[in-house]
Amino acid sequence: MSAAPMDENVNPALPEAVRALAEADFGTVAQRFSSAGFDVALPAPGILTVKSAGADAARPAVLVSVGVHGDETGPIEMLAWVIEALSRTPRELAVDLMVCVGNIDAIAAGKRFIDADLNRMFRPERGALAGTAEAARADALIAATVDFFKDAGPVRWHLDLHTAIRPSHYPMFAIVPELIADEPRRKLIDWLGQAAIGAVIMNPKSVGTYSYYSSEHHGAAGSTVELGRVGTLGRNDLSQFADASAALDRLLRGQPDVPARTAPHVFATARQVIKLSDAFTMSVGRETWNFTPMKKGDIIATDGDTVYTVEHEEEMVVFPNPDVRVGLRAGLMVVRIG
Repeated sequence: MSAAPMDENVNPALPEAVRALAEADFGTVAQRFSSAGFDVALPAPGILTVKSAGADAARPAVLVSVGVHGDETGPIEMLAWVIEALSRTPRELAVDLMVCVGNIDAIAAGKRFIDADLNRMFRPERGALAGTAEAARADALIAATVDFFKDAGPVRWHLDLHTAIRPSHYPMFAIVPELIADEPRRKLIDWLGQAAIGAVIMNPKSVGTYSYYSSEHHGAAGSTVELGRVGTLGRNDLSQFADASAALDRLLRGQPDVPARTAPHVFATARQVIKLSDAFTMSVGRETWNFTPMKKGDIIATDGDTVYTVEHEEEMVVFPNPDVRVGLRAGLMVVRIG
């Protein structure tokens, strides 16, 4: 997957740092880190690694990914400014860093994806989607991720930064795999609070996302982080990312944590609503706000003889989307536990 020229609908007056990251052009920042004595590599288009020259098992390994969905542009702008500023004082980088720009061609086209959802491709079984552009891109990202973490020390992070396609009663929230060990999970949730994340959903099972893959296969404290709403590249309100940007900058510079304004509310996954056939219908549409409450006995969806109903006194629906492909998750039902 090669970078394509930016879509004509994208703001032509993009700041250079934002344009460069959106086009997966790491030339300038790579040179700054290299000149400061780091081992710098570009293992595939849209992927930059910056490591200390000597092996240091105590040095955290941090993977930050953006643009896994091509229309989620706010985190691209936020990360561009964080990396640009850090590259101007490169010796302040206190971690081994991997930056991934996910779906380069979809970003260029101003689309969510080219053939299929890239954030469902990080699993061995892809079925009819095995020949898609996103499957090939996922293979490249997986190969680079394997190489990045293979010699890393025990402190490993993966922050996969997204924006949501619908409004949410928690404008910023995160999905955290349950399989992460207790101590790194606690540190991750503390960091999410510093980043102004209002809700954390504990996820017991992979649906093929990048952050779950990193947690499951590489021991990373991984999270899919939803930072507000989708927007046009160059026209995002970066003030909404101020806390997340500051928290990320502190993490990369090894600076002390700051107290979170409020601790995130924590939710358990009650069930994943899987679309089993083309007969699938939901009682809520994809325009429904994330974390919309439903009461015990309410019908969530029907799919032939399969009926999904609310089993707890209250459950909240997240990511409702009846239009997904058969076999994929059409919604997530959660209950608050903390």
